[in-house]
Amino acid sequence: MPQTPPHQHHLVVIGGGMVAQRLVEALRQRDAAGAWRVTVLSEEPHLPYDRVALTSFFSGRDAAGLALGDPGLWDDPRVTLSRGEGASTIDRRARTVGTTSGRLLHYDQLVLATGSAPFVPPVAGADLPGVFVYRTLDDVAALRRWVGVRANRTGRQLRGAVVGGGLLGLEAAGALQSMGVHSTVVEFAPRLMAVQVDEGGGQALRRIIEGLGIDVRTGAATESLVAGPEGDVAGMCFDDGGAIEVDVVVMAAGVRPRDELARAAGLPVGERGGVLVDDACRTADPRVSAVGEVACIGGRTLGLVAPGYAMAEVVADRLLGGSATFPGADLSTKLKLLGVDVASFGDAFAATPGALEVVYADPLASVYKKLVVSDDARVLLGGILVGDASAWAALRPLVGRPLGGDPAAYLLPEGVAPPGGDLPGDALVCSCNNVTAHEIRCAVSESGCSDVASVKGCTRAGTSCGSCLPLVKRLVGTELEAAGVTVSSALCEHFELSRPQLFDAVRVTGLRTFSEIIERHGRGRGCDICKPVVGSILATLGAGHILDGERASLQDTNDHVMANLQKDGSYSVVPRVPGGEITPEGLIAIGEVAREFGLYTKITGGQRIDLFGVRLEQLPLVWRRLVDAGFESGHAYGKSLRTVKSCVGSTWCRYGVQDSVGLAIALELRYRGLRSPHKLKLGVSGCARECAEARGKDVGVIATDGGWNLYVGGNGGFTPRHAVLLAEDLDTERLVRTIDRFLMYYVRTADRLQRTAAWLEEVDGGLDAVRAVVLEDSLGIAADLDAAMAAHVDSYEDEWAAVLADPEKLRRFGSFVNAPDQPDSSLAYVSERGQARPATAEDRRRGLLIAGTTLEVRR
Repeated sequence: MPQTPPHQHHLVVIGGGMVAQRLVEALRQRDAAGAWRVTVLSEEPHLPYDRVALTSFFSGRDAAGLALGDPGLWDDPRVTLSRGEGASTIDRRARTVGTTSGRLLHYDQLVLATGSAPFVPPVAGADLPGVFVYRTLDDVAALRRWVGVRANRTGRQLRGAVVGGGLLGLEAAGALQSMGVHSTVVEFAPRLMAVQVDEGGGQALRRIIEGLGIDVRTGAATESLVAGPEGDVAGMCFDDGGAIEVDVVVMAAGVRPRDELARAAGLPVGERGGVLVDDACRTADPRVSAVGEVACIGGRTLGLVAPGYAMAEVVADRLLGGSATFPGADLSTKLKLLGVDVASFGDAFAATPGALEVVYADPLASVYKKLVVSDDARVLLGGILVGDASAWAALRPLVGRPLGGDPAAYLLPEGVAPPGGDLPGDALVCSCNNVTAHEIRCAVSESGCSDVASVKGCTRAGTSCGSCLPLVKRLVGTELEAAGVTVSSALCEHFELSRPQLFDAVRVTGLRTFSEIIERHGRGRGCDICKPVVGSILATLGAGHILDGERASLQDTNDHVMANLQKDGSYSVVPRVPGGEITPEGLIAIGEVAREFGLYTKITGGQRIDLFGVRLEQLPLVWRRLVDAGFESGHAYGKSLRTVKSCVGSTWCRYGVQDSVGLAIALELRYRGLRSPHKLKLGVSGCARECAEARGKDVGVIATDGGWNLYVGGNGGFTPRHAVLLAEDLDTERLVRTIDRFLMYYVRTADRLQRTAAWLEEVDGGLDAVRAVVLEDSLGIAADLDAAMAAHVDSYEDEWAAVLADPEKLRRFGSFVNAPDQPDSSLAYVSERGQARPATAEDRRRGLLIAGTTLEVRR
């Protein structure tokens, strides 16, 4: 445990939201000396979570999935997170905070990060059952419960209304729609998102929203909410005399800063609320700072997370003796509301004197784009993008700078290429984390980052909302080229084609040997990069056993012997255990094999049993025993399907709603042996409790009352990723077909050694494009993908059994060419916890070897 410095200070943070989390994270990263201990008072019972992504709660994400940053931050002995405990009083003279649980905390510095609270208009009936706000996880959980109970009770489609047509209101409408509620958005202003878009943008947005089946009433004021016979909300009346029937109402009419503690403590507040702070985020009391939505800085409160993060960084710097000041607020917004792109940045309403507006509008496509430029049409001042915001990442950093071309070129459907290399160094690329183009370039040129993933880890660019990633990728590529690093998609020096291109070439030409392929599409003799890739492609296309003829020389070390090489030169063997289900007889058979050959056994994370310490010449003997017992290769050695992990599901578990084991077994038997650009892991959970950790898998399936939700692109490892929702409430037949197409599309188009998560980030159009391919057949290849998977299933053979039946292949498995049956005497083991483990040099010196192992001194 770290030693406490003799003069350690105490920081108390009131509020446990996104900005509070960033403040604590920034302080701990910089406070190497441990000068500060931190107490965070959070009224909510959850870890700090991503409030921006709150709507994803309705697509399966829970509090854990929404949690921000590294949860290990809250295990730091210098950080205390008090969940479910808020602040009730502040005594500035005594420098104490009274908590809702009755504690009294002394502080050296106090930070107010209380955020804001939903504004509920003074409407009669706003307190009726069935009326909700949309602010916290508990709010949306209560909303979902109400809708579920009400829908079961009425047996019909529910009717909902959202009061407020801004960002939050449209998100709430999307949440209601995802639960099958027919909704009406009621907005007092004359257009939707009146703060972000102008009249033209509002018209385009309204057409899109109404096209999605959501009713819109603008220029309408809610006068009252009316109760039904059971006392629940049943109707909404407007000031013009109109009315609609409702079963649920969401109030999303804006927020107000939670400055009541500051007011009670005598701290000055702004005219419209919010604690007044200077550019160092200090209040009138130098011992008290305020950050995020509760802070009134420059005469206004800021409701976006990016300025809040900037304030958190300023306060962290000041606590450690720095002189940072608030850099100003980037109020640009880019959102995908109900699947619709909306972006607004800079002087979007042309308030600058002499400003000109360049507009492109396509009512048929519901696209509206506007750029605001200086009076000479050279300098970009701002813009609005509705329906197509693809130019946002390139345009936003150019605000206040010369466009360098015709403004209209950025708006046309086939606009000019977005800038990358010519972007000024101080241009803000990632507004969420305040990362400039210069910092991204330095990450490449000075820190050695060579791809987007490493740049994200080094700079944090793209780690929040992700909208800047296309520009980050272009900057990285441009910087690598400037450094003389050729940015090429070529597989290696022997093939100019990328892996996806080579896959298609082999598929179309029907070539089935490496010699034919490199003669036609490459040059030279090949290398350790291209040979395994070609071997994998041929395996995917069903060209025969991986050790047939010339193909044996293409395989990686592990594939070459169909087992995993270990540090001492022995191998491990993993038989397939579909879905983690195994009979007592199967367990006994594996145990007997391990005992007979003196192997170390370990349960794997994929619900299988790994057998370690198998010598090369023993592999066929071990395989024979396992195959005779009904097992087959688990492909733990290959870039292929590894496992389909499952919970017990509805078969045994009282919470299970579907047969997760049965589905997992069916999927594993279907995709076993499928060679791919990287390993594939699947998971199936029988309910939302997610015991199979399906959202940490390349393909994850979670049972619902209506079928199955399908998640893709998750993985553990060095860069863990949560899988994202691809489709929901699928029946089993459609689920399997969708997985078939997703996997085969990935296998055909991903780069070498690219996991599904990285592939989804880089594929043109991202998740939405992949969804369109596999669910809507947007490329017209669905039948081809289906046929390819059917061919794989029909041609499957167990690779171990095939070797055992082929004397020629069996000759490969000998420790020495001239004495294939002689064991490798350099392998030695010691006993540890009742099992064998490889002997260390010290074990060998002390003669602690298990009886039967010998050493041979080779000179």
